Amino acid sequence: MTATCPTTRASGKTRHNRPRRTVVPVLASLAIWGGAAGVLALWWSDTNAVVGPAGWLTGAGRITGLLAGYACAVLLALMARVPLLDHSIGTDRLARWHARGGRCTISLALAHTLLIIWGYSLTSHTGVVAQTSTLVLHYPDLLKGTAGFLLFVATGALSARAARRKLSYETWHYLHFATYLAVFLTFGHQLSNGADFGGNRTAQAAWYALFLGVSALLFWYRFAVPLRRGLRHRLRVTGVHEEAPGVVSVHLTGEHLDELGGVPGQFLRWRFLARGLWWTANPYSLSAPAHPQNLRITVKASGGHSAALAHLAPGTRVWAEGPYGGLTERRRTAAKVLLLAGGVGITPLRALFETLPGQVTLIYRARTAADLALRRELDAIATRRHAVVHYFVDEPAHCSAPLTPQALAALVPDLAAHDVFLCGPPGMTRAAIQALREAGVPERRIHHESFAF
Repeated sequence: MTATCPTTRASGKTRHNRPRRTVVPVLASLAIWGGAAGVLALWWSDTNAVVGPAGWLTGAGRITGLLAGYACAVLLALMARVPLLDHSIGTDRLARWHARGGRCTISLALAHTLLIIWGYSLTSHTGVVAQTSTLVLHYPDLLKGTAGFLLFVATGALSARAARRKLSYETWHYLHFATYLAVFLTFGHQLSNGADFGGNRTAQAAWYALFLGVSALLFWYRFAVPLRRGLRHRLRVTGVHEEAPGVVSVHLTGEHLDELGGVPGQFLRWRFLARGLWWTANPYSLSAPAHPQNLRITVKASGGHSAALAHLAPGTRVWAEGPYGGLTERRRTAAKVLLLAGGVGITPLRALFETLPGQVTLIYRARTAADLALRRELDAIATRRHAVVHYFVDEPAHCSAPLTPQALAALVPDLAAHDVFLCGPPGMTRAAIQALREAGVPERRIHHESFAF
């Protein structure tokens, strides 16, 4: 394929949909902070007075312990894949909340541990080491609680950015199941040793309700629903087609696919029941609008799992979890839309390019012209809907274009009045967001999702 520089087609008359907003992110944030306030109220109502250094240290230890326990329930709820939260807030945004919450939870648990030991040692006039031994070995459920705390710390260390780079997605994903065990181990300690729960049946009932409710969400949306859909839809591979070097489209069919509910911009977690692939479910976007008889994903070989998809045999059974993600028309707030794709990030945007109503402009960036996956389809869609599409490649240099406010504004008149749907490598995404903000696009109109773990 020869090198390709920007191309433009005149946009025809289009219809507009009324912008839609959602209040779910705000309500979810209020619910989380409201729960934290309720936890603090529990401590306040159960505390008559705080006297002396030992009292202050122990009181602070009780507060951080209560908040750490509550935060565990919140972390699990955020990753329960509840459709209302996932579709309204977005999978990557929930993951960022989860990551920040995880760091906060570990900090609270560490502070709780140190403050309680210090406060108790001052009260009993013993050394810190002796007090630690007494607490761990002689207090009910505290040995299990200590094991759970160490599991939390280990998971947090493995989730640090430096450690994540050395782990595959599959390894990182399964290591996080240790948090379920950690929560189970620490739950008994909270009720057995927590001064705020002793003799307080109402507080105990509320704590049980919180954790049982979260457990029910996890069981239903992460296990029961995927199992039911796997048996219901009976997905299987019908073929694999190369789209670009290292990029393939996997075509699938199944039963009752009209019930799956996937919309353009969303992704599913795909479990291919083939040798070496069955044990993990990886996220891949729908690269074409869902059809009652077939689905399609387009995947770039960026690891062992994704590279193996090029060799899938027709007839391979597939289980799909989802759909997930909020990079959909639901996020749209303006009449004009810019789709900005980098590399294989074109996959969710290709489906949106076909289906979004109104005035839509597509900018697609890749390393070389050969890497412009799905270009023939994009050209056909642009012609059919009289849309504007620009292609840029890094090689040769004269067909490239910088991601600057000036360059984007020159390509897209009235850029600040557009919604922007963005998908691409992390470096490109960061540069594009900065350029869009400097070009006057409000942050609330820049929509993106990242599948980086």
